[in-house]
Amino acid sequence: MTENTGGNEAKHADYTSVIPAHAGIHWTIRYGNLHTSGSPAIIYMRIPCVYLLASKRGGTLYIGVTSDLKQRVWLHKNDMVEGFTKRYRVHDLVWYEVHETMEDAIIREKALKKWHRAWKIHLIEKTNPTWKDLFNDIN
Repeated sequence: MTENTGGNEAKHADYTSVIPAHAGIHWTIRYGNLHTSGSPAIIYMRIPCVYLLASKRGGTLYIGVTSDLKQRVWLHKNDMVEGFTKRYRVHDLVWYEVHETMEDAIIREKALKKWHRAWKIHLIEKTNPTWKDLFNDIN
């Protein structure tokens, strides 16, 4: 892209250094090894989310917060996260909510953790009445 400077010469505008804020959405660039695999850079969008996992319909519930929902749920499903979800086999993503900032997501997570169980079940069943595992539906 060029910028007209009023003279006969054109000056190249450098727009690569200007990155607009996207309301709490963050980007991470992970590079493939270009010398051996030829893989291009992969860009991951960081989106703050609160999520609910269940062991089964009506079973044990777990509430968490993350900026990478797909990766975090995969870690739970593969017992890579030590603690509650591994011990009680809580692996099915049954509800999640996207937030603009991580701060908002953490505030919501803390509020949900104080809710009665019946309220959490109602929250799940409003959008996912069969308690389907939503993992394969997220990007």
